[in-house]
Amino acid sequence: MNIDLKGRSLLTLQDFTPDEIRYLIDYAAALKKKKKEGRIGQLMAGKNIVLIFEKTSTRTRCAFEVAAYDEGASVTFLTNSQMGKKESIADTAKVLGRFYDGIEFRGFKQETVEDLAEYSGIPVWNGLTDTYHPTQILADMLTIKENFGELKGRKLAYIGDARNNMGNSLMIGCAKLGMHFAAVAPVPLFPNGELVEKMRSLCETTGGSITITDDIKEGVRGADALYTDVWVSMGEEARMEERIQLLRPYQVNQAMVNATENPDVIFLHCLPSFHDDQTVVGKNVKEKYGLEAMEVTDEVFQADYSKVFDEAENRMHTIKAVMCASLANTQNDKNGRPIVY
Repeated sequence: MNIDLKGRSLLTLQDFTPDEIRYLIDYAAALKKKKKEGRIGQLMAGKNIVLIFEKTSTRTRCAFEVAAYDEGASVTFLTNSQMGKKESIADTAKVLGRFYDGIEFRGFKQETVEDLAEYSGIPVWNGLTDTYHPTQILADMLTIKENFGELKGRKLAYIGDARNNMGNSLMIGCAKLGMHFAAVAPVPLFPNGELVEKMRSLCETTGGSITITDDIKEGVRGADALYTDVWVSMGEEARMEERIQLLRPYQVNQAMVNATENPDVIFLHCLPSFHDDQTVVGKNVKEKYGLEAMEVTDEVFQADYSKVFDEAENRMHTIKAVMCASLANTQNDKNGRPIVY
């Protein structure tokens, strides 16, 4: 199968077929190997990329910049534009489309990234919105594949706020790739029912499954990967106390790891993480609520089975694959896998 993603935007993994997602993961693995071998790339030589950020970032900004520079592209980091203030999103998109070859957007509304893609005429990549986080899921899947060899049939249990962008996107990624996804959350934080039914329907084709439960033991049993995220997303800081009360029982700790009954289980987190009191938020939570950690204990976060920093590195390799697939003249071998020069 010859897959060609030239000119494609990545707004949500719902827009990509299972084969296309696997292609991007394989492409990322090949680009990672190339970088580890110290080979300099020029796959995006002459390309110009603009990064638009409404939300703060460490991994997303650095991953896009390093990935672009590694393959010869130039980058503009844009945080003080007129977009949405003195100028409409559509007008800004049309202007940027005249200057650049690709746009990354990280912000609040999914509609914003969709409008950028509609009006710019160039590939647009979703670096995170309140609804979806597709580049993170590609990194997660590459990390799971590195640890288990294959993705199909593996079980991922996502613990915590299952109706946020990570809960949505992990469910989509697992359904697309024939994996077994369990959202383990209190009932008020269950994912959107319409999306759940859509992904369950998809699983009938891919061989995956979707489980939604508030029962921790049921949800994590047999998991190959335990995954969690911060309890309060950006923009929801006022709901800290409410979320802590809801999610205290869902903290990932050693007892939960043991409950998987899988000696080879790994732990994943999209980061940043409040696993100790070494941040301003962590100190405040410890003083006010008596919690040494929030969504995951330091014992689990620092364990050998924790792959969070491999996962963080893989953000760069998978983002590089997305940009190269969109912008470079990629060639495939006879098996349809990308050839990396």
